Amino acid sequence: MSGHIPVLRDEAVAMLAPRDGGVYLDGTFGGGGYSAGLLGAASCTVWAIDRDPAAIARGATLAAAYPDRLHLIEGRFGDLLDLLKTAGVTELDGAVFDFGVSSYQLDDPARGFSFRGDGPLDMRMGSSGETAAHIVNTRGEAELADILYQFGEERASRRIATAIVARRAVQKFETTADLAAVIRTVVRPDKSGIHPATRSFQALRIEVNQELAEIERGLAQAAALLAPGGRLVAVSFHSLEDRMVKRFMQDATGRTAAPSRHDPSGLAPAAVPRFAPLTKRVVTPGDAEIEANPRARSARLRAIERPAERMTA
Repeated sequence: MSGHIPVLRDEAVAMLAPRDGGVYLDGTFGGGGYSAGLLGAASCTVWAIDRDPAAIARGATLAAAYPDRLHLIEGRFGDLLDLLKTAGVTELDGAVFDFGVSSYQLDDPARGFSFRGDGPLDMRMGSSGETAAHIVNTRGEAELADILYQFGEERASRRIATAIVARRAVQKFETTADLAAVIRTVVRPDKSGIHPATRSFQALRIEVNQELAEIERGLAQAAALLAPGGRLVAVSFHSLEDRMVKRFMQDATGRTAAPSRHDPSGLAPAAVPRFAPLTKRVVTPGDAEIEANPRARSARLRAIERPAERMTA
C-alpha cells in the first residue's frame, strides 16, 4: 500500500458537522484526508498541524486548492494552544485527531518505522530529537524492558532487552532489519500471525515521539479551545491510545465511576460535566473499509461536544 488512506473519514466529518464560516483543527494532517473532507463539506476554515515536514510539504497542493481556507502549521499537536495563538486562533468549532503513525511514514524504509523494509533505525515523526537507534544503543537494560512492556505490552520485554544489550556490546544497532532479527531470536512467531517485532517497534516508536504525552496534552488543549457547540473527534489505533481517549472523554463528560459509599469524596457535590458524549459506543470501521484498507481494522472513533447551553449535574 502506498500513500495514506484516512480511516473513518466520513464518520469523523459527519460527527464534526462542519458549517459555513466555522473554524476547525486537523491536529494530525498526515495526507490531508480529514482536512479535505472538512473543506469539501462546508465553506469553513481548517488549521492543520503536523510535526512531519514532509506532510506539510505534501499539503501545499491542497492548500492551493483552498486558498485562505486551509492553513498548514509545522509543529506538535501537543503544542497546539501556542501554535494557534500565534496564528491568532483563540476558539474552534471542532477538532479531529488521527493518532499514530501515517502510512507515508510506515511505508518509507528511510523513516525506519517498519521491520518490513530495511532502513535506518530512526522512527522520528519529525526532523529532530532522539532516534530509536540511540535508545536501543544507550538505554539501560531495565529501562529498555520497561519501555517495551509499557508501550508495547510485550510480555517478553525482559528477555528482549537482555538480547539487545548483549548484542550492542558487540555491535551497535543501525537498521530496522538488524533489530528485528535480534527480536526474532527471542520471540517466536505464533498462531496470531503478528510479526515477533511488532510490539517492540510500536513501543520504541511511542518512546521516540513521546506519543502518549502528546495525546494527553493535545486532547486537553483542543477541548479548552472549543466554542459552545464545538466538537472533538479522536481516532485511535491501539489499546494504549484508545484507553487514553476513553478516559479523557469519560472525565470530560462526567461518566467516571462513582466512588465507593465508604469513600468520603462521595459526599461532595457531583461536578458539572463540561462536555456531552456524541458516541455512546465506540465507532469502528465497516467491513468494506477494512477490506479496502486492512490497516483500518483496529481503528476506534470517539467524540464529545461542548454543549451550547450550560449543563446540570
